Amino acid sequence: MILITGGAGFIGANFVLDWLARHDEPVINLDKLTYAGNLETLAAVQHDPRHLFVHGDIADRLLLDGLLARHRPRAVLHFAAESHVDHSIRGPEAFVQTNIVGTFQLLESVRAYCSHLTSADRAAFRFLHISTDEVYGSLEPQADAFAEAHACAPNSPYSASKAASDHLVRAWHHTYGVPTIITHCSNNYGPYQFPEKLIPLMIVNALAGKPLPIYGDGLHVRDWLHVSDHCSALRRVLEAGVPGENYNIGGWNEQPNLHVVHTLCHLLDQLRPRTDGNGYATQIAFVQDRPGHDRRYAIDARKIERELGWKPAETFDSGIAKTVQWYLDHPQWVQNIQSGAYRTLSQQASRPHMSRP
Repeated sequence: MILITGGAGFIGANFVLDWLARHDEPVINLDKLTYAGNLETLAAVQHDPRHLFVHGDIADRLLLDGLLARHRPRAVLHFAAESHVDHSIRGPEAFVQTNIVGTFQLLESVRAYCSHLTSADRAAFRFLHISTDEVYGSLEPQADAFAEAHACAPNSPYSASKAASDHLVRAWHHTYGVPTIITHCSNNYGPYQFPEKLIPLMIVNALAGKPLPIYGDGLHVRDWLHVSDHCSALRRVLEAGVPGENYNIGGWNEQPNLHVVHTLCHLLDQLRPRTDGNGYATQIAFVQDRPGHDRRYAIDARKIERELGWKPAETFDSGIAKTVQWYLDHPQWVQNIQSGAYRTLSQQASRPHMSRP
C-alpha cells in the first residue's frame, strides 16, 4: 500500500488514476479538498476497493499518525501543496501553512513511523517529495537548463515555500535518516487541470468567447511536461530512485507562453471553429505582467534518463493535441468546474466509500 497526499489535485489525481490502472497495490488518498481539489476527477475509482479516500489536512498530526499506524504504507508520495503563483502573491500565508508547516508535520509523522519499522522495512520505505523547477529561480535566455545542483533562488512566495519544504525534506534525510527523494518537475499540463493555469484557462476562455489574457509580452519561457510523462517518471523514481537524491523531471519542450496560446488557438480553429469565421487568436489580450515574473524555466532531465532510464514519451505537439481534445470531449467536467458544482462532492466527503480513521 502507498499513501498519497494531495491526490484529488491535478497531478496527484492523474497519478492515482494511472497507478490503479497499472497496479493492484492499494492507495490511501489524503486530500484537504481546497478549491482545486476535485473528487469528480476520481469518479472512475470512486467504488474501487483499492482506493481509500481520506478527507483531511497534512498538518493534522493525529490524523497522519493514525493513517500510518493503521495502514502501514511502504511509501508516501507527497503531492499536496498550494501551487498558484498569483494566489501566493495575494495571500502568502496559506502557502506557508500548507507547503512548509504541512510538510514539516508529515515528515515528523513519517519519522516516527519509520522508527518502529524493521530494518528491512525501513530500508525499503520511501518518502517521495514532489517539487517544482520554480525553486531554482529564473534563467537568462541562453543559460544552461536547471540541473540538480543548481542553487535555489526562489522569486515568489509560492516558490519560496516549496524551496523551504525541499530543504526540510533534505534535512530529515541527512539528520534523521528518513529515506526521502525529491523531484523537481517543469510545467505540467494535461487532463483534469484546474482552469486557473495557462493551458486549460486559454482553452476554456476561448470556447466561452472570453479574452485570452497573456502576461507582459508573452515571451516568458517554460518547459512543458505532459502529466502522463510526469506520472511515469514518478513511478520510476519510486521504483529505483536513491534516497537522498534529487531528480529533475522535464519534457524537453521549452515554449514561450505566446507560442503556446497560438498553438491552442490553431488547434481549436481546426477542431471547434468559431461560428463567426474568425480565428481564436483574435481573443488574445496582453495584460500587465505580474510582480516578480520569472522569465525562463528549463529542466535538464539527463540525470533521470542516465541513472533511471526514464525519458518523456510526449512531444509538445502530441501532448497539446491530446490535451485540447480531452477538454473538448469533457464539457461537463469543465462546466462543473466553472459553475462550482464540483464543490458539492467535497461536501459529501463522509460518504461510505470514504473514511477518516
